[in-house]
Amino acid sequence: MAQKFDCFVVFAEMRTGSNFLETNLNAFDGITCHGEAFNPHFIGYPNVTEILGVTQASRDADPKGFLKVIRKQTDGLGGFRYFHDHDARVFDAIVDDPKCAKIVLTRNPVDSYVSWKIAQATGQWKLTDVKRRKEGAAEFDATEFEAHLEALQSFQVLLMNRLQVSGQTAFYVAYEDLQSVEVMNGLAAYLGVDSRLEGLDKSLKKQNPSPITEKVTNADEMAQALNRLDRFNLTRTPNFEPRRGAVIPTYVAAAKSPLLYLPMRSGPEDQIYDWMAALDGVGADELLHKMSQKDLRQWKRRNRGHRSFTVLRHPAARAHHAFCHRILNPGPDCYDALRQTLIRRYALPIPQEAPGASYDRAAHHRAFTAFLEFLKGNLAGQTAIRVDAAWCTQTQAVQGFGDFVLPDRIIREENLQVELADIAAQIGVENVPQLPPVSEPGPFTLKDIYDDSIESLVSDVYQRDYMMFGFSRWA
Repeated sequence: MAQKFDCFVVFAEMRTGSNFLETNLNAFDGITCHGEAFNPHFIGYPNVTEILGVTQASRDADPKGFLKVIRKQTDGLGGFRYFHDHDARVFDAIVDDPKCAKIVLTRNPVDSYVSWKIAQATGQWKLTDVKRRKEGAAEFDATEFEAHLEALQSFQVLLMNRLQVSGQTAFYVAYEDLQSVEVMNGLAAYLGVDSRLEGLDKSLKKQNPSPITEKVTNADEMAQALNRLDRFNLTRTPNFEPRRGAVIPTYVAAAKSPLLYLPMRSGPEDQIYDWMAALDGVGADELLHKMSQKDLRQWKRRNRGHRSFTVLRHPAARAHHAFCHRILNPGPDCYDALRQTLIRRYALPIPQEAPGASYDRAAHHRAFTAFLEFLKGNLAGQTAIRVDAAWCTQTQAVQGFGDFVLPDRIIREENLQVELADIAAQIGVENVPQLPPVSEPGPFTLKDIYDDSIESLVSDVYQRDYMMFGFSRWA
């Protein structure tokens, strides 16, 4: 049977017990852990100059080449410890490779933070003899701890997602598991190594065995700070919306001016296209559409000092535009198949054909309310229908833009004329055209049907946008 893994990585952080784990891994015949092989400040260990004949300078010049050396030249199964701030150039190669075994070591972040602060204060990062133990206490800094916690959690979420996407699993080890020889032998079995330990290596000692409250100089302040943290994410808005790509072909560049528009679907797109054309005195058909990544890079190189922007629309107005433009009114921009599915499968109360005389204001209110109910389930991942760009959250759309280009300016529709004039001035345009009037698809406007029930439903459907961008009641 072929060996399952040809190397391993221990994903850990400072003061999580990674030294102790490494010591016990190295006690197995056939396993060699090379320390913090990709630590940017040293190679392997603080006082080591090379690993397997590779110096720090050589590693920094070719980190993926060094990874190959660890795989091929280690006697037995080779691996290393990797922290969230180690060389990011090898992360993809490590995490995406199913032949590289993943071990994830975790510890209570308060314990690891306090241990780190004590080690900083005493200068003692390892303890092999209790006689040499240096006494010390930490001062808990709430702001510093929150940054520490955010870094740890963000990396753990990233790691978990990458393993999920690539269909891999990891061997998880908690700090408390490090004292179990059975868990260590289970880890060896996971790695595909036949040797087993009779007992654990006792050369490293726990440095600070006292209760956490005795390790800090300001225990009461620490308790208050921890009480303010939302440990269980009770206030987090759940997000089941799929990630969105950068959608570069939808970006529109001005014909002459160094200006790039990142359209938010169901926003004032046509109005902005006309304004951009007027800015350069050309027709709207002369704007640059449907660019590839290569086209956009070339455009950026040609247009030094370029500016980019996107425009936010109030979620109520944006959802109403999407409903009227894409669903209610048959035409070239209507999603006809989806329209019929919503009528048939979701009982959307709209006419089979275009709205006629019998479709009054009350009918429009009922239909739009039903569409918002559909959106609530759609954005929560509870329907079989795609989350379309026409009604996805603007938060998700902006995050998607960031995969390739972040807008210099995020403009709110109500401030559009003033903000566009300012961004035009930045690129040297003095005679700024007026925005053409915005057209709202009918047969009724949002103002005709807007009330407290619609506002309540919209704020529920788009709570991420309300929280992220501070939207309040539509007016």
